[in-house]
Amino acid sequence: MKIPVYSIKILGYNVRKKPDHNEIGKKIDKIIKKHFLGKKIAIRVLSSSEHNGKTVIELISLIKKLGTDRYNPQRKGDRYENIDKKKIDFFALPYLVKEKTKMMFQFIEAFYIYPIRYKEKPIRIDLILIYDLSKVKQVKYRYKGYEYEKREGEKMEDGFVFKNSKNKKEALIGIIQVKR
Repeated sequence: MKIPVYSIKILGYNVRKKPDHNEIGKKIDKIIKKHFLGKKIAIRVLSSSEHNGKTVIELISLIKKLGTDRYNPQRKGDRYENIDKKKIDFFALPYLVKEKTKMMFQFIEAFYIYPIRYKEKPIRIDLILIYDLSKVKQVKYRYKGYEYEKREGEKMEDGFVFKNSKNKKEALIGIIQVKR
C-alpha cells in the first residue's frame, strides 16, 4: 500500500512567539477531515528539528519505509519515564474524525508550552503521522515527574504499540507535512 503524503503551508507558523494554536489547528484539522473523515485514527506529531542531521524529506522517506519515525532504537524518548517499562512503539492521541472534531490545536499548544516548562526551546510541528486505530493498540502506562496535566503515577493512554510489529507501515495511512 502506498502511503499518501499531503502538505499544507501555514504562513507565520513559528515558535519565536506563542502561535495561535486554535487558528493553526483549524487549518490542519481541515486537511485531516478532507482525507480521514469518519475514520478512527491515532495522530502522532513531530518536528524534524528533533531528528538531527535529517531533513523533512529524508524523515518522510524513512517513515514511509518503516511506518514510524523510530528508526534508531538507541534514541531515548523525551520528557517522561515509563515506570513499568511497558513496550511503547510511539506516542499519539486517538480520534474519531467527525466534522466538528478539534484535534490539532492541542498539539500546537503543547509543543510550544511543555518544552518551555522543561527549560527547553518550543517545538514547531512539521510532520503529522496518521495511523489506522484498528492496526495499533493503546498501552496504559504510568510515569513520574509530569505533574501538569495528570497526577504522578496516574495511567496515561497516549502510548501505542503496533499490532503487527513486522509490518508497521500497514498501520500508517497518511503523512501531513506542515510547510513553512
